[in-house]
Amino acid sequence: MSTSTQSRAGQPRLAAKEPRAQGIDPRGPRFAATLTTVVLAVALLTAPSTLTLALIAVQTVLFAIGAVAGVRRTPYAWVYQTLVRPRLGKPSHLEDPAPPRFAQTVGLGFALLALVGFLAGLTVLGEVATGLALIAALLNAAFGFCLGCEAYLLIRRVLPNAPSNEDNRAGQSPAA
Repeated sequence: MSTSTQSRAGQPRLAAKEPRAQGIDPRGPRFAATLTTVVLAVALLTAPSTLTLALIAVQTVLFAIGAVAGVRRTPYAWVYQTLVRPRLGKPSHLEDPAPPRFAQTVGLGFALLALVGFLAGLTVLGEVATGLALIAALLNAAFGFCLGCEAYLLIRRVLPNAPSNEDNRAGQSPAA
């Protein structure tokens, strides 16, 4: 049986001795947020341009992978697991992957809005959507504060019987 505590950002935290399948290294999503910050900052600085469209399209695909397959299956997670994590010690705790997965879904929404804005010639819409996603990624990268994760936790508090991302993926009912 696992015990859960709260991390400083309010995310559910799992004991580090638990199997990897039950939690994720919280440094992984923060690393991904750093890469996302760079991609979105360059996209915003070069807007509107073909490079902006390409960067937003790539980030949209990355968000989609994280939202659909889970944060462990993103290319950023692979880079972290392969190149970064072997150089670090074990994490002090593991976190529930559901809040970061929800954050990826929120990021996907903003990236899609930005992509549609830029493609439709609505540059201000594209820039604002990109800017909002950039702010969220920067908060996570620089301060470890995940806005999407906090929104997930707030929704779970307000609607405690709502199915989580993990429940939906596994086809389980909220009571399971």
